[in-house]
Amino acid sequence: IQQGRYAGRKAVIVRSFDDGTRDRPYGHCLVAGIKKYPSKVIRKDSAKKTAKKSRVKCFVKLVNYQHLMPTRYTLDVDLKDVVTVDALQTKDKKVAACKATKERFEERFKTGKNRKNEELDLWDSLCSFMVHLEFSLSVGYLTGDPMTMIWFYTVHGFALFV
Repeated sequence: IQQGRYAGRKAVIVRSFDDGTRDRPYGHCLVAGIKKYPSKVIRKDSAKKTAKKSRVKCFVKLVNYQHLMPTRYTLDVDLKDVVTVDALQTKDKKVAACKATKERFEERFKTGKNRKNEELDLWDSLCSFMVHLEFSLSVGYLTGDPMTMIWFYTVHGFALFV
C-alpha cells in the first residue's frame, strides 16, 4: 500500500472490484494486511518472549487501485471465507475478521512455511542432477567436445540448455 494510514505496509488482495460499485465508482479491492510485523526472534529469548515477538497486528479495508503497488509475490493463506465486504459493515464484524486474519497470519509465520524454499530445493536437486549427468556424459558416453555440443535435457518439466 502506497498511500494512506497503512502506507508502506504489506497487504494481500482478497477480492477485487475492477468496475467499481455504486458506493465506490472506481476500481478498488478488499485487502487484508499487516499493521505490525513480527519482531526478530533470537535463540536466547524465552518462550514467553518468543511468543510475544511472534505476534502480528492486522487490518482489513477497501483500497483504491491507485494506492496499491502490485508485486510478483503470492501468499498461500486463504482469507476469502473470513474477509468479506459484509465484514466491513459493522465494527463487530470487522474486529472478528481482523482477529481471524491475525490468527491465520500468525499460524503461517510460526510454521515457517515458505514456497521459495521448496523452489530452491527443487533447483538444488536439479543442479546436482545436471552436474552428475554432465560428468557421466563427458566420461565417454558421448563423443565430442562437451563445450561445443548442445544437449537438451528434460528434467522435472524444464527444458535445459547446457
